[in-house]
Amino acid sequence: MIERAGTPTTTPELEEAEQFGQDDLDLATTLNNLANLYHTQGKGAQAEPLYQRALAIREEALGPEHPSVAQSLNNLAALYRDQGKYTDAERLFHRSLAIKERVLGPHHPVVATSLNNLAALYWAQGKYTEAEPLFRRSLAIREMALGPHHSAVATSLSGLAELYQAQRRYSEAELLFQRALEIREKALGSDHPAVTTILENYAVLLRQLNREAEAAELEARAKAIREKHARENPAK
Repeated sequence: MIERAGTPTTTPELEEAEQFGQDDLDLATTLNNLANLYHTQGKGAQAEPLYQRALAIREEALGPEHPSVAQSLNNLAALYRDQGKYTDAERLFHRSLAIKERVLGPHHPVVATSLNNLAALYWAQGKYTEAEPLFRRSLAIREMALGPHHSAVATSLSGLAELYQAQRRYSEAELLFQRALEIREKALGSDHPAVTTILENYAVLLRQLNREAEAAELEARAKAIREKHARENPAK
C-alpha cells in the first residue's frame, strides 16, 4: 500500500494525473517532476513524500529492477544527500547503481552518472579513498562510450579535479581542470553557462596557489557569462 500522508498541496498537473488512478505510471512521472521542483527550491520536506510515492508506484508497476525505479532511487538519494542523511543516500545510490549495471550493462553512460553521484557523496564526507576509483571509473566509461571530447567527460574530470584539490594534489587537479575547461568550451561554446562552474572551481584552486590575478580573470569571465545569459534569458 502506498503511503499518502504528508503529501503537500496538489498542483493542477498532479490533480489531472490523479484521475488516471493512484498507481498509474503517468502519476509517478508527475510526482517525480513535482518533487524535483520542490527539491531545487530547497523544499525537502515537501519533495520527500512525492519521491517516495513515485518510487512505490514504479516498483509496483514495473518491478524492482526497472531503470525508472533506479531513477527514482537516485532522485531520493540526492535529496537525502542534500539533507545530510548520508547513510540513507549511500544505500539508495548503491541500489540505483546496481540496477543500472544489471539492466544496462557496466559500461553504459547512465552507469557513469550513478558512479559520479556516489563518488560525490563520498567526497562530501571526506572519504577520498572511496571516491577516487568511482570518479575514475565514471571518467573511463564516458570516454569510451561518448568519446573523449563530450561535455559529460568534462563533468567527470572536474569532479576528480575537485577531489585532488581537497587532497592538496594541486598539480594533478590543475591539469584536470584545464582539460575539463577545454572540452566544455569546444563542446558547448566558450560562453555557455555550463562553462562557468569549471571556471569558478578552477579559480578557487588558483587562489589556493596564490595566483590571484589568474583567479580574478577566470572569475570575471564566469561573471560575464552569467550576466550575458541572464540578459538573454530574463526571468518570467
